[in-house]
Formats: sequence, C-alpha cells, structure tokens
Amino acid sequence: MKKYVIIVFAMFQIASYSQDLMSKYKTGTVRLVPDLEYAQSNDWNTIFRSHDDILYNKPVGMRKSLVLLPDGSAVVSHAYRNYHTKFSPTGKFEEEIVIDKAGHQSVLGVLNKNTLFTNPDNTGKMICSDLNGKFIKTLTLDYIAKDIIALSNKKFAVVGWVLWSEEIRLFVSIVDYETNSEKVIWDHFINRSFSSRGKVLNNRKPFNYTIELKDGGLASFNTMPYSKSTGTGIPPQITIVKNELLIAIPNTGEILVYDLNGNLKSKSKIGWPNTSLSVGEQKAIQQKAIDRYREYIENGDEFVQENLSAYNQVIAYMEEDLENINTPMEKPSFSNIITDSDGNVLFFEIPEEKNANIFHVWVHDQEGQFVTKCTFVCDEYELNISSSKMVFRDGYIYALQNLKRKEAIPIRLVRFKLDAN
Repeated sequence: MKKYVIIVFAMFQIASYSQDLMSKYKTGTVRLVPDLEYAQSNDWNTIFRSHDDILYNKPVGMRKSLVLLPDGSAVVSHAYRNYHTKFSPTGKFEEEIVIDKAGHQSVLGVLNKNTLFTNPDNTGKMICSDLNGKFIKTLTLDYIAKDIIALSNKKFAVVGWVLWSEEIRLFVSIVDYETNSEKVIWDHFINRSFSSRGKVLNNRKPFNYTIELKDGGLASFNTMPYSKSTGTGIPPQITIVKNELLIAIPNTGEILVYDLNGNLKSKSKIGWPNTSLSVGEQKAIQQKAIDRYREYIENGDEFVQENLSAYNQVIAYMEEDLENINTPMEKPSFSNIITDSDGNVLFFEIPEEKNANIFHVWVHDQEGQFVTKCTFVCDEYELNISSSKMVFRDGYIYALQNLKRKEAIPIRLVRFKLDAN
C-alpha cells in the first residue's frame, strides 16, 4: 500500500507540473531553471570530449544535437564523430552507441516510436535503424535537406533545397518511409546570379558575392544576415500540431497548415510588425566582413594567390555595397519555432541584442491563434534556442546548453523547469 501511495504521489507531481504551460506564458516572463535532480554525477569532460574539435580551422564541437526516445532516454549526436551518447530517463550517462552504416551523421528523430533516422550524408543517403542502432534501411534524397521531422503516418516532412541551372528551388516535401516516394507541397524559386555553367544571369545583388576561379569553379557567399537581397533569409520551419503539419515562413510571415498527406487546409499570416537592422548596424556588419575577408586573402594559401585578382574584385564589390547602405533592412518575422508538450507552437523573435540571453516568444495555440507573448530568460545557462537542442516533454525542456560559469567544457545535458514566479 505504501509503495502504491508513493508511486501515485510521484505521478501526481509530474502531471501537476506539466499542466497548462499557457498559464505560465501569460505571466509575461518565464525563467528556465535547471532541475538539479536530473543528469547528476556525469563526467562531462569525458562525455563531451569532442567539444574542442576543429575541422578546416573552425570549431565544430558545439554542433551537437539532442533527440528524446519514447521512454524518456536521450541521445546526443556529435558532429563529425561516428558515435552517439545515450543517457537514461534520469539523465545518467549509459553508453556510446554506433548507428550501423551512418558514419558521423547525426540522429534527427524517431519515426513510429521505434525507428531512428539520421540526416542525409553528402550523397543523400538517410539511414534508419532500431533504437539500439541496428540498421533497418536506407532512404535517398537527391537534394540538400535543411530539416526533417517524423510524421505519425510513417512519413517524413522535409525542408530541402536544390540548385537548378538558373534558379535555386527551396521546398517542403513529404517522403514515404516505405516507398521513398515524395510529394512536394510547397516551393519557392530564387534567381541565381550565375548558371551552373558560369553564365552571368542577373546583375549582382547587394551583399551576395560569387568568385569565378581560374579552374572554372565558382565560390559564393553573402555577408548580411536576414537579407532578402540574397533571396534566402531563414528557411521554412516545420512542426506538428494536432496531427497536422505546420509550415511557417520566416521571410513572409505566412503560416500554412497541411494534413499529413500534404493537402493544404488553412493559410494565415503573422500579425506583429517586423523589426529592422539599422543603417549603422548594417555598416558595422559589412565592415567586419570586409576586414575578415581581407585577412583571409592576406593569409591565403597558393590557391588564393593564384586567384588574387578575383578575390580583390570581391573586396571592391563589398566596399561598394558598404557605401550604398542607406536604408534600414527588414528582418524576418521570427527565427525559429519549437512545439511544447501541450501542443502550443512557440515563435521566437530574432533577439534584439546579441548575447543578451533574453528571448521574446509569441505563443500559437492548438486552435491556430496567437494567444500571448512572453520572454524566456535563464540565469545559469547561455540559451541556444533551437529545436535540435531543446525538446519539450511533460512540461519540462530537455536541452543541450552551455553554462555561463567558466568551465573547460561548458556544455551540459540539462532539464529545465519553467518557472513563472
């Protein structure tokens, strides 16, 4: 009898805590507080030893992602490492597992409660395995996937893009797990400045640069974040609400809802005003890019020196764009979305101040209405707001985040309580 009472009491605690996240949001400020009973006694320096990994002179150790399994266990993937770290439902380190045939590809999610799937490799191969990493099958996508989520009908929703001869196609599709067949349900075309054969197609767009190399190749990049002049901005965001697929377009503010077979059910638009990058902010960003690029050229290898005239021409274009900055630039409506454990979709605005650790959130309920706005803050961690690093379960947020305090390896697996007091 005593055991029964204790179990019921524990279940009541979890249930009562997970109730009504909306009431917390409506208080205005939500503080993310680490649950000190979760993930205790782990040797983080060993578990996250890949934190300091370098590839092509760039740090890649923070490129980790988090997936929760149906039983509450957590799996963390590490960029360019061929193992994945598994934690128990209480956050205790269990083991390092290998996904058969997946190499260093990250685990993206769980399909049908029993199948792990990875992001595609550079040949488009997406590996599916059981929950222990045993190989089941391979699916093939003939494009670059920006995001993939599992649907409840043994299908996937995919945000992808592909280069056509004179355009870039950005799209959302539904892929069948059983047949690998695919249905594109939304797409958008962006004009390219150069064709695949190097032909000049359009006048150069501001902040968008292409280098024609002596070996016939092309190298492209842009310098201004969120710039519509580049035609890309932030890609579509996808999530599931009430067993329907929601597609949110940051650059236009559109919200599209489809059934799981890809039929459009509703279309709406975000109502809040967009913020802007001021002229001064743009100039500072562009000047920093010029300085960084000059340093790259000065320290460049033999290949850079062979193409020095082309690189210097890009510098001239960058300086020209700097001089022509004279109007504010509108930012996208939001940066990303995360669905909470009550089925609400949280739309995160682009932060007003970098590194302020303050995030403004619009809350979209299951009925398709924006109900309230709140602010997420945290005292102990530098928040990285991303669906690959933050997952809701039973009213908690499970996350991969960096501690604010100085540590040799600051990243932790943490479970946050949402405190509205």
